[in-house]
Amino acid sequence: MFSLIPMTADAAQVSTAGSMYTLVFMILMLVVLYFIMIRPQRKKEKADAEMRKNVQVGDEIETVGGIVGIITKIEEKTVVIETSSDRCKMRIKKWAIATNVTADEDAKRQAEEAKAAKAEKSEKKEKKDKSEDTPIEKD
Repeated sequence: MFSLIPMTADAAQVSTAGSMYTLVFMILMLVVLYFIMIRPQRKKEKADAEMRKNVQVGDEIETVGGIVGIITKIEEKTVVIETSSDRCKMRIKKWAIATNVTADEDAKRQAEEAKAAKAEKSEKKEKKDKSEDTPIEKD
């Protein structure tokens, strides 16, 4: 009977250490889950809210349901869009705006211009480097 008491004390220490590792592992998994799933989703939600806040009259938008139209009037929680050339108007909630097509096209165009400017700058630098590398012959 006396020999069972020291064994249970050792078992209790092993069990405590095992539960500590399990606890640390669970906390580590929650941190990884936060950085892989939750944080990017919150960033996207903030960007979408900012996009909806910055829509202007004349912007072309696409709704969550796939309707494309041009904004004609902005109210506090709703937006009036014109969906066709026969001036058919719809009033939708701001949360239903999926993308601002006008802003996306402007951003894409600016990115292409920046890329072209960078390429042009590197070409000029290469030409300059080649001209410096060419030895000048003297008579």
